[in-house]
Amino acid sequence: MTDESFHLTPLDIRRFDFGSALRGYDRARVDQFREQVAGELERMAKHAQTLEAKAQGFHEQLRAFRERDKAINEALISAQQLRAEVKEQAEREAQLILREARAEGERLVSAARADVARVEQELDGLVRQRHSYLLQLRTMIERQLADVEAAEIIPAHTQRSSPRTVLETDSLPTATPAWLDSLGKD
Repeated sequence: MTDESFHLTPLDIRRFDFGSALRGYDRARVDQFREQVAGELERMAKHAQTLEAKAQGFHEQLRAFRERDKAINEALISAQQLRAEVKEQAEREAQLILREARAEGERLVSAARADVARVEQELDGLVRQRHSYLLQLRTMIERQLADVEAAEIIPAHTQRSSPRTVLETDSLPTATPAWLDSLGKD
């Protein structure tokens, strides 16, 4: 009775006629048994339909879960690829930033060295100017001192004479002192 082509329904059981025989079965008991079997078969059929519907629902859920699982796996793979790409991009950008920072640092160091060289040249120039100024000042002071010493050597009687005679004498310097000339040049 496990043949797939044989389907017995509760209606088939209720309508089945056993026929009659001389010493046959009790008709009332057979009818009662048929009703019980038909009822049980109805219950089993309903239960089978319920189970079939649940199984169908489970198959749908399983299909949906498999689709979600596939989508999640694809998303995970995409996320991993994206993460790898972002990481590579970040590393490239970091390398670029480092190169730019090094170049900027080298440029700044170069500029600072150039500034230091320029300032050293300016300082050397100022030292030379100071030395030249001190030399000119020393020369001027020495001339002034020579003029003072020359003025002390002039005899006292020439100092008492009129200013005109002192100016007219050849022994006294008549030119502008050198220190005044050097002041006019600067």
